[in-house]
Amino acid sequence: MAEQPGTEVALSRLYLPEEIAAVLGCSAWWVKDRARRRLIPFTRVGRAYRFTAEHLAEIIRLHEERPARASQPSTARAAAKTHGQQANAPQRPQLAAPTTRLRARSPSRVRQSQFNTVA
Repeated sequence: MAEQPGTEVALSRLYLPEEIAAVLGCSAWWVKDRARRRLIPFTRVGRAYRFTAEHLAEIIRLHEERPARASQPSTARAAAKTHGQQANAPQRPQLAAPTTRLRARSPSRVRQSQFNTVA
């Protein structure tokens, strides 16, 4: 079957994991490991992982961190003023619930000597 003139298929370039890692600033091992665990998009050619420009853009979107959005900052300032606090005062971190202190077990050689056993 011959291809008709003018019906060219635009093939996207496939990038190696090392090339993707260089763009992302990480190791090729990280890229291959994430692909193996199916956490990032990829194309598999034989046993090799390959990536398109669209895959790279999606990887960047997947790992993008968005700033935390304050819920109604004007209301928070008004509430802080009504409670006698300044609006610009730093917020104190919440204290964690009290926890019990863990104690290490004594080594087994010490426990054995307690019983004065002779082996």
